[in-house]
Amino acid sequence: MAEEKDSTSIPLSAGGGVDGGMDPEDPAKSPPSAPNSTRRACFAVLQSWASKKFMTGCVVLFPVAVTFFVTWWFIRFVDGFFSPLYAQLGINVFGLGFLTSLLFIFFVGIFVSSWLGATVIWLGEWFIKKMPFVRHIYSASKQISTAISPEQNTTAFKEVAIIRHPRAGEYAFGFITSSVILQTESGDEELCSVYVPTNHMYIGDIFLVNSADIIRPNLSIREGIEIIVSGGMTMPQMIAPQEGVMMVPRPPHHQPQGVRLKKMTS
Repeated sequence: MAEEKDSTSIPLSAGGGVDGGMDPEDPAKSPPSAPNSTRRACFAVLQSWASKKFMTGCVVLFPVAVTFFVTWWFIRFVDGFFSPLYAQLGINVFGLGFLTSLLFIFFVGIFVSSWLGATVIWLGEWFIKKMPFVRHIYSASKQISTAISPEQNTTAFKEVAIIRHPRAGEYAFGFITSSVILQTESGDEELCSVYVPTNHMYIGDIFLVNSADIIRPNLSIREGIEIIVSGGMTMPQMIAPQEGVMMVPRPPHHQPQGVRLKKMTS
């Protein structure tokens, strides 16, 4: 009986064995790697935090860098008009050509506001419009500059407009450029020509919209241009119609629709 007790087998897990009962090839019995997992988690958190802070810095510095670069380029570009003249006179002061250019532009504005200046500009435009290729470039650039002109003459944008386009419940920003009376069998109808830019400011569609269907917000022309050029990022949080301008409700069966001029056929 004593020999049978001595010969009883003892499990390796109880006896310890060579490796203390741990099988290195069994993942369930391998020692836990808590320090390694904690280190990896801390590294991931630190990497995510550093990445977010780096992107935050890029977001803050990007507009500053672009503004500084464009401003510096503009100053050097404008300064280059009169700086060679001062260099011939032996005056090398950076920025002096830029100030001279600003004064030159100011005096040009005063000159063209007079009768004599307007006559000179008219003669210059008449000569340019006779040139085959240059007249198209001049006409396009003049339309854009006239749109933001503070004088707001007959060829400039009149008002900022919001029209229902392209479907019900959707709206589009545009500019009222002119108005026209549409004569129909039911009577005369006042239509406004609304220019809706589709590629910043120089490409867009023209819609003829009933005057009563146009929402005229309390935005200036420059604010409307900033909204379109910025892709809507400068959109105010609240837009209200102009004082004294109310939309006239239309019957449900008469939904306002814009008419593209390029689709109109005779």
